Formats: sequence, structure tokens, C-alpha cells
Amino acid sequence: MGHGEGEGNSMCGSSQEGSVAVDMRSCDGNLWDKNLVASDGLWDVFSNEEAVAVVKEVEDPEESTKKLAIAAAHTTSSEQSGSIGEKNQNSTPVHSDSTTSKASSIAGVRSHAGPYRGIQAWVYGVDLKIEKDQASYSQIYLGSGVNNKINYISAGFMINPGYFGDGRVWSYGFWKGKDGKGCYNTACSGFVQVSQTIPIVQPIDISPTEPSFLRPFIHQDKNTGNWWLTYLGPDKPNGDLGYWPKELFNLFDNGANMVGVGGVVKASPSGSSPPMGNGKFPDGGRRTSAIFANIDVLNSNYKQSKISSFPIEILVDSPQCYGLRVGTVKWYRRTRLGYFFNYGGPGGNSCGV
Repeated sequence: MGHGEGEGNSMCGSSQEGSVAVDMRSCDGNLWDKNLVASDGLWDVFSNEEAVAVVKEVEDPEESTKKLAIAAAHTTSSEQSGSIGEKNQNSTPVHSDSTTSKASSIAGVRSHAGPYRGIQAWVYGVDLKIEKDQASYSQIYLGSGVNNKINYISAGFMINPGYFGDGRVWSYGFWKGKDGKGCYNTACSGFVQVSQTIPIVQPIDISPTEPSFLRPFIHQDKNTGNWWLTYLGPDKPNGDLGYWPKELFNLFDNGANMVGVGGVVKASPSGSSPPMGNGKFPDGGRRTSAIFANIDVLNSNYKQSKISSFPIEILVDSPQCYGLRVGTVKWYRRTRLGYFFNYGGPGGNSCGV
């Protein structure tokens, strides 16, 4: 691909490695490290004693993590009415869209073990009924933040009638850089469109019965430091759409501190939240709900590996409306999904946003 290292080949096997954490606080479309449950003893939702009490009867580590996640979700949901101004100034956002209201929810994974030079994943797109004052995204992203300053890039699918004027699924890119500047696609000066055949933004033709998949890859060029958006494909050559010049950013010189993947929704002012993914909760079946697959990252040396090679956080801030289930593969089976998870849900009027 010519812009830094890393390949788009699928990887076999799947496991969740490293410490796992749960972040449950969403503010103005951004997720901050306010409420964090981590396996290294850094407890902000529970004290050590409270966490032990939750899982003391559970022997399996994976089941312990799940039980802590559920307990943290219920604990945090009851505290959602707290001040949204209590953000950690050194944290980084999941979604830096200035058009996203405070009424937003997320289901995804992220890692703060940077610096990272890139992230890629298969992103799932499906036609959904979204009201004019709602939005639903499926995205990969990377970012850095310090002292309320944010650098951020995301790409994927979104349904946003208020922005596009229709309810179709669109591909998109978004950036936010120094001095708070940024925008979608080419709505402002920033993204440099290079490809003459693949625009950064276009409506996606989706079958009523089958989802569409896109494999975006956001990565930093080794030589120029610019951030490229490439579409990877199994049946056709990789396509370099264009790049965000390094001069747009002031916190990305040595890579991004954080990477992530997930679904994000924006509720209407009335409080009604739209569906996420394909509108169904993950139930263990790989095809019954939406999926992110082959989630790979580039580390500071441009080496490609599964995101689960690093400490990751599982993010679900409205578990009554949306869910997430990390994929597992039996040791005697092989998969081309790499690290993957199913996610989504129906939304509704009681999502706690």
C-alpha cells in the first residue's frame, strides 16, 4: 500500500488477551476515563473490596470479567445524572463529532496502550430506520488528548438524515485537529482526496436482506507523517482514498495514544435512541447481529497485530438497549475473523441517555 507498514490479510484464531477494562461514561458523544474497571487494581467504579464481593463466587476469569462489566454497567447507569463536566482532562474521546448531542451511546472496544500508527477492521453496514433527528454509526477511530485538546480521526459507515438529508447508509471520514478545527469528509479544508474512483463519502447500495462490509484502514505514513485512509478488500486491490496532512494535528507526531472500534448512536431530543448495528442484541451467533472483525492495529514500529495483543477496554454504556459480545473460537477450529465481536441493539425510550 506504500504508506507505512501493515497488511490487510486475515489472521487466524481469536482470543482476548491482556487486561480487560470497562468504561461506562458517555459525555457529549465522547467517552472519558471517568468510570473504569481494570484488572490491574485501578478501580474507579468499585473499591477493591466491592469488586471482590461481586466475583468471589466465580472461578472462571472470563465469567468474572463479564460479571464485573454487568455490575459496573448497572452502577454507572444509576449515576448517569451526575455532572458531565467532570471529565478527565488527560483522557481521549471515542467520538469527537461536534454535531453529536450529549444523548449518545456506544458499544465497542478500545485501547490506550499507544502510541499507535494505525487501525483497521471489517465494518458492518445495514439499512436501518433512523429518524431525522437521530444518527447511527459503525466506525474505527484513533485519537490523542491532553488538557482538553483533542486530535481524532474516524471512518466507517453512518446513517445520519440530519446531515445527509436522507436515511441511506453512507461511507464517511471525520477529523478533529489543532485549535478545535475539523469536519466530515471534505466539508472543510483538510482531507486530501487522491483516488479518482473511490470518494471518501458516498451512499452505499445495500441489499434489503444482506449487509454490506467495508474494511477501512487509517494509518500514518512512515515517511511523511500524513494519515492515510485506505480501503482493504479481499477480492480487489487496496484503494488509497486520500490523506489528512500531518499539519492538521498537534498531538499525532509520534502516533495516536488510543485506537478503537464500535457502534455509536445519537438519540433524538425527545430521548428516543435509534437502533445500533442491525438492531439486534448479540446472542452468540456470528451472523445474527452486527459484527466487527479482523480488528488489527499498527504499533509504534508499524508492526501489525490483533488489537487484543494490547490491553483493551470493553465499552457499553447503555446495556439495556445495546450489547457487545467478544467472539471466541474453540482451540481445534480456525477462523478468518481474527479478533472480532458482535454488537448492537434495538435502542428505545429508556436507554439512560
